[in-house]
Amino acid sequence: MKKISNYVVPALSVVAIAFSVAAFNNTCAATPSETSVTHMSAAPAAQPVDLTYAADKALPTVVYIKNTQNSKMQTVEYSDPFEDFFSDPFGGFFGRGNSGKQKRQVQTPKRVAAGSGVIISTDGYIVTNNHVVDGADELTVTLNDNSEYSARIIGADKTTDLALIKIDGKNLPAIVVANSDNVKVGEWVLAVGNPLGLNNTVTAGIVSAKARTMGEGVSSMIQTDAAINQGNSGGALVNTNGELIGINAMIYSQTGSNIGYGFAIPTTIMNKVVEDLKKYGNVQRAMIGIKGSDVNAYVDSEKEKGNEVDLGTMEGIYVAEVVEDGAAEDAGLKTGDVITHIDGQKITKFGELSGVIAQKRPGDKITVTYLRDKKKKTVTLTLKNEQGNTKVVKNANTDVLGADFRPVTKQQKEQLEINYGLEVLKVNGGKMKEAGVTKGFIILKVNGEPMRTFEDLEQAVKEANQSKEQMLVVNGIFPTGKRAGFVVYLQNE
Repeated sequence: MKKISNYVVPALSVVAIAFSVAAFNNTCAATPSETSVTHMSAAPAAQPVDLTYAADKALPTVVYIKNTQNSKMQTVEYSDPFEDFFSDPFGGFFGRGNSGKQKRQVQTPKRVAAGSGVIISTDGYIVTNNHVVDGADELTVTLNDNSEYSARIIGADKTTDLALIKIDGKNLPAIVVANSDNVKVGEWVLAVGNPLGLNNTVTAGIVSAKARTMGEGVSSMIQTDAAINQGNSGGALVNTNGELIGINAMIYSQTGSNIGYGFAIPTTIMNKVVEDLKKYGNVQRAMIGIKGSDVNAYVDSEKEKGNEVDLGTMEGIYVAEVVEDGAAEDAGLKTGDVITHIDGQKITKFGELSGVIAQKRPGDKITVTYLRDKKKKTVTLTLKNEQGNTKVVKNANTDVLGADFRPVTKQQKEQLEINYGLEVLKVNGGKMKEAGVTKGFIILKVNGEPMRTFEDLEQAVKEANQSKEQMLVVNGIFPTGKRAGFVVYLQNE
């Protein structure tokens, strides 16, 4: 289970929280005097909360997942500070040597990790966290009745930290998936999983908040005080009907122990990710094309600078930057605008905006209501993908590169005096990172072929995969104008 704040770990940790599951039937209150002239309506008497039904419904649907990473040979780089000194009497001063960097083969130990998952269909589809299955050579799923299955990964997404796996089974106990948009702050929930090696564990709490922004991944999460520990990753957050409302993913802690704040990925986002992984093999991620912050955060920051700001509202999203060639720019949005509604739904903070966009795909149209100079305006825009178009992003061989790309903009062409190129938007890992390619680098040619579109890169990777060398010779330019080249090896060492 991921953990945010001072610690980031693939599990949730927690200290025990004492509370009563059942509320008091009666409240203590003074009896009003007959002569009292002030009459207040009594609050409705709280009803006992029985969570046994929810536990009975949810427990059979939550599974134990064992991730096994086999021992293997791996090439690692290490530094020997005396290597250049003894091989070159001038210590590499005149450019000889390799700064003491060496490569060697090491045998990695066998590793086993564990987490949870939720059966969402009777034929064996299971949702869990990406970090539960990441790097697995073998996945073993154990059901509530102790039956075991081998699982295969259908697809995984690091950004949302969700993964879809499949076991070969029939008539399996599948959970009922509820609409997480209907969840209310204060309602009782159960967290079901396999924490600390204690299989089939249920803890209870309430929904503490919704649309929480946590870290760089999912930024519209359900917050709960139900105790979640290491091993709960990928488990179920369910309502009092035993219906799934979220996939447990992380906690907030400054000590490494749970202090009452757990976070789950809402089912509205989960459903869309699952559908994408089944249909496309990867997530079709829509981009609105803005950078910004909550209005109140922006106003507070301006006050700290001594500036008085009146945007006409204290709720919504302040647009600090409009991405060039993005959906928002195409629709005419500008820096300083305040987004207040999407498709008629009120947006008060960035987590709510992220939650709405996370359910969309490139090419989808949304109606945006915003304030400009405190005047209300409405526009319809077409969401784009990270490559700046509305095409389906295929699960091509480019996944091995571990990076996101888009064609250079007109402004970049003019500034760098180039006619084409693919900008590296993000380096998540993979072969590009291993080769030293960084964010912002613009690829001009791969194996001598010009890179004008993402399809050009896909074709280059495909051809390289079919070649004996299985490598890409990448030439390009940095935003500073410096030219550079990299060799990207596609095969595993």
